[in-house]
Amino acid sequence: MNTEYELTLQYLKKLTGNNTLMADYPVEHSSIHMRERIVLPLVTIQQYALIQLRETKESPFKEKYEKLAMRCSFGIINAGRNSA
Repeated sequence: MNTEYELTLQYLKKLTGNNTLMADYPVEHSSIHMRERIVLPLVTIQQYALIQLRETKESPFKEKYEKLAMRCSFGIINAGRNSA
């Protein structure tokens, strides 16, 4: 799977004549980079909460993990909306 990604990346760079993706679109590139700085930590926290919910069915923190997962979803959705 990784080899397909690398091959696609190689061809995209060859077709565009650029060394980086989205080199011709600096504003959009910056927007995506800023969004990822917000989204990646939220996805990591959400994943942790979902793992805790799956592994500990009778945890006293069950309600807190559910809220944490849901609130992370809100943040992820808002980050996507604001970047459009």
